[in-house]
Amino acid sequence: MYKTLFAALFGACLFAQPATDSSLIPILSEELDRNFQILKTKGDPPPYFLSYGVVEENNHVINAVLGALTTNNKAHTRAVDVSVRVGSPKLDNYRRIRGDWPQFASPGIIPVDDQPGAIRRRLWVDTDRTYKAAAQRYLRIKTDEQVKAAQDKSVDDFSVEEPANYNNVPAPLQYKDDDWALRLRKLSFRFNKFPGILNSNVSMQVQREIRTYVNTEGTKIRQGRNSIRIFILARAKAADGMDLVATESFEAHDFSRLAKEKEMEEAVDRVGRELVAMLKAPVVDPFVGPAILSGRASGVFFHEIFGHRIEGHRQKDDAEGQTFTKSVGKPVLPDFLSVVFDPTIDKTAGVDLNGAYAYDDEGVKGRRMVLVENGILKTFLLSRSPVEGFAKSNGHGRKQLGGEASSRQSNLIVESSKAVSEDKLRDMLKDELKRQNKPYGLYFREVTGGYTTTGRRGLQAYTVIPLVVFRVYADGRPDEMVRGADIVGTPLTSFSKILATSDKMGVFNGICGAESGSVPVSAISPSILISEIEVQRKEQSRDRPPLLSAPSSFTAGGAR
Repeated sequence: MYKTLFAALFGACLFAQPATDSSLIPILSEELDRNFQILKTKGDPPPYFLSYGVVEENNHVINAVLGALTTNNKAHTRAVDVSVRVGSPKLDNYRRIRGDWPQFASPGIIPVDDQPGAIRRRLWVDTDRTYKAAAQRYLRIKTDEQVKAAQDKSVDDFSVEEPANYNNVPAPLQYKDDDWALRLRKLSFRFNKFPGILNSNVSMQVQREIRTYVNTEGTKIRQGRNSIRIFILARAKAADGMDLVATESFEAHDFSRLAKEKEMEEAVDRVGRELVAMLKAPVVDPFVGPAILSGRASGVFFHEIFGHRIEGHRQKDDAEGQTFTKSVGKPVLPDFLSVVFDPTIDKTAGVDLNGAYAYDDEGVKGRRMVLVENGILKTFLLSRSPVEGFAKSNGHGRKQLGGEASSRQSNLIVESSKAVSEDKLRDMLKDELKRQNKPYGLYFREVTGGYTTTGRRGLQAYTVIPLVVFRVYADGRPDEMVRGADIVGTPLTSFSKILATSDKMGVFNGICGAESGSVPVSAISPSILISEIEVQRKEQSRDRPPLLSAPSSFTAGGAR
């Protein structure tokens, strides 16, 4: 199941910026060559591949609640992952057997300064530890009867790729620390005017990440990304015990592209109003019928029910359901839909994208891939773990620090040749309601995420978790907010029910968790009209709202 140091000077803040010609790559490369040559001579069995990946992060988190700061923390860290492959590309220690997946390893913490002695010592210890674990696992795989039986007809464990050299780190972010602390205090204070809210906060995370990667094929990559995220959150509890949540977020790669203060104030007020409205809203009934998913909601819908099922490693694992393994060249979506994954674009529809990168975590260049064209499946998302019929990576090998790279999503883009205006799509929903003799349909405006099961032993199902949902009445009555809905279903049935899309794209930025850890992703999609969607009532807590009345609101002085 898969569920998305600073230097201060005169009140200004900027991320520590390594020199353009960082000495980290030479340190890593020299120690890589030294360790690899020794292990090839002394190791039994010897390695055929070795890589070092360093992730350096500067993080600044500010959190404010009702006009007061609760967090204002800065951190600068650097850690290294070591990957060792023993055997050959045909069969090595990364072979999956009986659904087994190599475990996460604790990354080695290294100095944030480019001090050769301290860095080399960490690499020496971690390389030795990783090699021993790799050799032990390889020998166990070699003696596995299942692997022996399948070895001659199985695909290789690792692809051969051209070495790459790349060095591009964006300019450091600069901003005034105190100004943003005050701004978040003022934004969070606005929640005082909304009764019924149990807790709320407004937070900002500013992150600068630099990834350095070298391997024994000659690849040397240094790349980075800046990200800023403003997250607005409020929670409440209905009289029947149901937990309610409303959120809004703003993401950007640079402060010049971040939403203005007025827009953030409006977002806080909108979250507050909607949460108060949810407290009064009726609980949704179990429902099967027509619905519209907004662009953001349908992006999550496609990410969960389609994106995970076309990740390459799932096509070669017998423990997986392999929904689309035998479907290349066949229709898997309506013929007016295409699906593209493109990590090379960093913004669309005026929004900066989470899932952008130049090279993936295995040193392969990211590229635009059309996975579905006019409904027909063309290929899969591929890492350096080949799939039958697809011997090379297409730049989608990704992982969290400490994980093992696998094929993962980047920027998912849904394209449609049957697009109409938002108003027309709504008219089509009402026509479908009349055709099915349904009194109402549903409109899912905001979702918080979802999860899916892809294993062979489990039900091939998904759940998308909506936040803001409305009933849309066929007779023209005003939309009615409802609460407590979860979208559930099975993928193949759901795909066949898509009737049309709007002509306006929505963007959902998130963090996706799966076997190789959490990676940033984006989903870009138009609104979609579905002839039949299933909704079940969300589980309710047995707790009830507080017996005590809430304290009186603070005076305006609390937001100074």
